[in-house]
Formats: sequence, structure tokens, C-alpha cells
Amino acid sequence: MISRLKALNLLAECQGNEIWPVELCRNKGVPETWIDELVDCFESGFNSDHETVYYQNEVVNQYHGICDLDLAYKIAERFAIDTEQVTSLAIGRRAQVTAIKEAIEEQ
Repeated sequence: MISRLKALNLLAECQGNEIWPVELCRNKGVPETWIDELVDCFESGFNSDHETVYYQNEVVNQYHGICDLDLAYKIAERFAIDTEQVTSLAIGRRAQVTAIKEAIEEQ
């Protein structure tokens, strides 16, 4: 289990549109069980810029890591937040993270 403070610190860093490297997640204290559950290989789409994955300002075809939006949802679970309800009106990934942050702050 992750401490409340650690979870809040991780959530504060979530933007909703970033992919965190696995090693960074470990360094920040993301539980290994969460890493195993959330890690994925992301592929760039080239129809629009928001589909494209960048690493160090360079376009990459694939990137192995954890989407910070998924991490935000996992943190919300830790706080027993009803993410479906909280994010139902959120438009976009950043707005979903903001809604989760606000719901946790209101607890």
C-alpha cells in the first residue's frame, strides 16, 4: 500500500498527457504492483500531434512506460474516488486529472 502523502505527491506531478519511464516511476516510489499493472508499450500515431509520442523532444515510434493519466486513476482508487462520476464531465486527459485532484482535495 502507498502512503497518502506519497500518493498525493505523485498525483501532483500527473498532467494527463505524459508517459513516465518505468525507472522514473520506481524512483518516485510507485508501488511495483502498480507498475506491473499499468506499464504498456505506446505507439505513435501520426495523424495529429497529440497522437505522437516524444522522448527528449524527438518523435519515437514506440515507448515503454506508464501513462500518467492511468496513474492518476490508480491513485484515485487508493482514495476510493468514484472516477466514473468525478470525470464524467471532464473533456480531455488533463481535465480528467484535474477532476481527480479536485475530488481528492475535497475529501
